[in-house]
Amino acid sequence: MATEKIVNYTPEATEALKAGYAEGKSVEVLASELGKTVRSVIAKLSKEGVYKAKAKAEGKREMLKAEMVAEISKEIGVSEEVLESLEKATGPALMHVLRALKGE
Repeated sequence: MATEKIVNYTPEATEALKAGYAEGKSVEVLASELGKTVRSVIAKLSKEGVYKAKAKAEGKREMLKAEMVAEISKEIGVSEEVLESLEKATGPALMHVLRALKGE
């Protein structure tokens, strides 16, 4: 007994999907037009070799947390050893403290 393969996307639907994506339609719009989920559309476009993932914004680190703690210690005139536990704070929080101390 042979099992029948269920086709999710007809050749026509696949071509319409690729054409719509090439025109700049979002995967959300294409999914709603075809009655499919967004993940399904992304998977199909990936399989067809046309899907381009959104570029992730790269984090821009101005300086290491240890460097920020060293700068803060200079600003307030305390040794770095006294403030070393500040390295456990988040980078953005340390940067705000440092900028406030520098008057920026």
